[in-house]
Amino acid sequence: MPIFRLGTRGSPLALTQAHMVRDALAAAHAIAIDQIEIVPIRTTGDRIQDRALAEIGGKALWTKELDRALLDGEIHAAVHSMKDVETVRPADIVIAAMLPRADVCDRLVGADSIDALRHGAVVGTSSPRRAAQMRKLRPDLKIVLFRGNVDTRLAKLAAGEADATLLAAAGLDRLGRHDVGTAIPINVMLPAPAQGAVGIECRAEDPHSRAMLARIDDPATHACVRAERALLAALEADCHSPVAALATIEGAIMTLRAELLSEDGSVHVHAQEAGAPTDPALPIAVARDLLIGAPEAIRRLFGG
Repeated sequence: MPIFRLGTRGSPLALTQAHMVRDALAAAHAIAIDQIEIVPIRTTGDRIQDRALAEIGGKALWTKELDRALLDGEIHAAVHSMKDVETVRPADIVIAAMLPRADVCDRLVGADSIDALRHGAVVGTSSPRRAAQMRKLRPDLKIVLFRGNVDTRLAKLAAGEADATLLAAAGLDRLGRHDVGTAIPINVMLPAPAQGAVGIECRAEDPHSRAMLARIDDPATHACVRAERALLAALEADCHSPVAALATIEGAIMTLRAELLSEDGSVHVHAQEAGAPTDPALPIAVARDLLIGAPEAIRRLFGG
């Protein structure tokens, strides 16, 4: 009988990430991997693929079924891509651990570079951030909705539904697709908050699971993602909000940089602050810097 049950979405990437967590737990606690059961749970976000996430309930569509299974005791913990987890979480659920962060970049699939896309090229994405950033860089591009897992989006691209699409490098690498796409430098496209991070949640009042998961937590990743998510909270950002952010740590200093954009990418604002990794004032300061003096086209999308 397994002693620990991990809930996950059922996509190939989600299952791969759940296996990463299982293997890390088994190694950290010196137990056999068959002592940890992976429990696939189909979410509403997986079932509905023809509409933008923001139109049908936001990021909660990736988490609510896993939350229910967690709170009902069907699973001990739930594995998430942290960029898909809504900013405000239930009080009785805690983010207990994060694996070491992977490549945070986006990759362009279908062209060697953004500049190489033909005039008026069609780019498929479901991300307001990516759509706005691409429109900022190339106002001539046509953006169309692309939903689905990695294989689904690559199949749509192969079928000619778009000239190019954008995918997270971390997901491609975890699926062994190291040669797919061209990396876009972060100084060209800053990533989504929490991109590249795998988080594991459990019940707040479950000391055994919290202790199990604490052994695999990467403190630097956790601190950076916590700061990026705190920035989202300070901005009152939601799934409609084109926002990019990345926290990095060097020595004892965290640098948090962020970008807000109008939906059409024609207006954008950047901010950057540095401070202690544990300083809760850092993301608030970045949010303040972004919103002070931001044009109305941006402020109406956020908490300003």
